[in-house]
Amino acid sequence: MKEDFLHYIWKHRLMHKQALQTTDGLSIEVLAPGMENHDSGPDFSAAIVRIDNTRWAGNVEIHVRSSLWYAHGHDKDDAYDNIILHVVYDCDTIVKKKKNGEPIPHLELKKYCKPEMASNYLALMQNKSTIACVKMLHLVDDFIFSHWLCRLLVCRLEGKATLAKRFLEYFGNNWEQLCLFMLARYLGGKANSATFGLLIQRTPFCVIIKNHHNPFALEALLFGQAGLLDSQSGEGYPARLKDEYGYLCKKYHLPQKLQKSSWKYARMRPANFPDIRIAQLTAMIHVHEARIFRKMMEPLDHKNSLKWFDSNMSDYWKTHYRLGKSTTRKIHKMGIQTMHHILINVISPLMFVYGKERSQPSLIEHALDMLTGIPPENNRITRIWQQTGCVAKHAGETQGMIQLYNNYCLPKKCLQCPVGHQVLNKNIFS
Repeated sequence: MKEDFLHYIWKHRLMHKQALQTTDGLSIEVLAPGMENHDSGPDFSAAIVRIDNTRWAGNVEIHVRSSLWYAHGHDKDDAYDNIILHVVYDCDTIVKKKKNGEPIPHLELKKYCKPEMASNYLALMQNKSTIACVKMLHLVDDFIFSHWLCRLLVCRLEGKATLAKRFLEYFGNNWEQLCLFMLARYLGGKANSATFGLLIQRTPFCVIIKNHHNPFALEALLFGQAGLLDSQSGEGYPARLKDEYGYLCKKYHLPQKLQKSSWKYARMRPANFPDIRIAQLTAMIHVHEARIFRKMMEPLDHKNSLKWFDSNMSDYWKTHYRLGKSTTRKIHKMGIQTMHHILINVISPLMFVYGKERSQPSLIEHALDMLTGIPPENNRITRIWQQTGCVAKHAGETQGMIQLYNNYCLPKKCLQCPVGHQVLNKNIFS
């Protein structure tokens, strides 16, 4: 038995309510369990209980065994002298107050716990699957699960919004620069995300704005700052980019560029190479006139929002994935899956945080609606959920499933999960 389970029982008042008694036979009525304390001090504050016709208000301490009171040093701490009830699973000793030596009333939960709930809890905790309730999910109410995923989606967007606000402060509240930064990081993928972000940080945004009308100058600027033009020589498109970058360096006194060795190519599909991603980013900056954020905050439906990515790269990138290395493959525009991922991981979170910052509920609602219009994601975590029989209807639900898996299933926070709550309160284990 773990203490967090006892917290759960006390908080939700899940013990048998008939004839609760202290260990010395006094009647107990729990009027309010109090507020759970996650910091130092007693476990619950502002609890209200009636003990033998006397109404008490104060703190409640919870332990698996009452002797842990002394093991934890509470007998030497004045903060625990105002405890009105000591809730334990097993009362192996009577605890007394520090100041006057009076015994503290004890409630022994093992007499009042529902046996099936304790067995359900143990079955969850002992299950070695990453999703502890995997065999019981089909018995959980669909409405509860769906509503929980909606709440988790909002939590996930809140987390992304918090990160976005930190970067927004770094960029001096420039939403356009923040949007470009987040878009670049996502295009970089796991391997090059940080390097792409550093590229945007090392490239003055004012210089990008001044050259948004010239796609060749934009490519020279970004490829040059990326350090990918250092090895280019001779004739051809890369050499011309290098010459243009030299001119831009002198004109704008550009800051230090990145090292070519910063970029990773190993075990990567050609369509995700940094070179082609920089070219795609350049094309978007040019088409949207360096005002990507303003364009993407327009509330459009799913079909029309995909037009944000409708930008043509220069002819060079029809036959090249990397500078100086041609390919016989036909290179297409940005794939539909990549577009969807950008909508999910960049545009929707930005719209969400912008709506919150500007007090525009319509933008917040549209950020959520956008995700419900995108097909469900296909990744390692969503495939795990599919194996349990939980099939998402749209990207909003897959985002909720990812949040549920990472923040509740992996750390086994079943007691804080509405799905776990329903499992514990049903006799559904065989």
